[in-house]
Amino acid sequence: MTDQQLQVQLENPQREAFLQPTPTIDFDSAIVRNFVRDNSEEKSSITEQVLALYYAVRDQIRYDPYTPGEQLSDFSASRTLELMRGWCVPKSILYAACCRSLGVPARLGYADVRNHLSTANLRRQMGTDIFYWHGYTDVYLHDKWVKATPVFNIELTTRFRLKPLQFNGTADSIYHPFDIDGRQHMEYLNSRGAFADLPFEEMRRDFARYYPAWGAAGKAADFDREVVLETSG
Repeated sequence: MTDQQLQVQLENPQREAFLQPTPTIDFDSAIVRNFVRDNSEEKSSITEQVLALYYAVRDQIRYDPYTPGEQLSDFSASRTLELMRGWCVPKSILYAACCRSLGVPARLGYADVRNHLSTANLRRQMGTDIFYWHGYTDVYLHDKWVKATPVFNIELTTRFRLKPLQFNGTADSIYHPFDIDGRQHMEYLNSRGAFADLPFEEMRRDFARYYPAWGAAGKAADFDREVVLETSG
């Protein structure tokens, strides 16, 4: 299939829903357009551009679960680029914005997962090791939807001895169940489906229900420092 054919074998109404800018997937903003240009313009095909942007989002935007998320605007692609930090939900939104900016349909996928390898402070703040509404990106390439998870930056995976997530555009890129040393890492518990935009109110209600202890102290924490302390022995 050529890159021209990637533009795309979906029914028109369905295709259009996953190509439009939204309040969070704001690829029409200058900061998103510049990020896409800077990280894809040297690639000769749409597929190569999509893959280059996956690694740009994964590694240039540092994973930080304490990034604010009280308002819808906190999750926008443009805001994530302003901060250059984010967790799975805003980073996946940013990647969806990058793909849509190239004319490649993208949607937001969500699942509940059990993360066996987070920091002690994060577990204490959450009160659980279950991450509800874990976010990833569904991208339509080669006449099918594939999952991409541009979340844990390479420095983080190295410190925690996790297997970094690669993405080739043809196979799903989701968390590995075990780390490099064979310890349990990520366990997928429940799929919540895929959406054209962030289901903000539903997610916020569930966060209030499942994370009642999540307070200002946690939101002001330094995740990079926690990771260094927990992995330094």
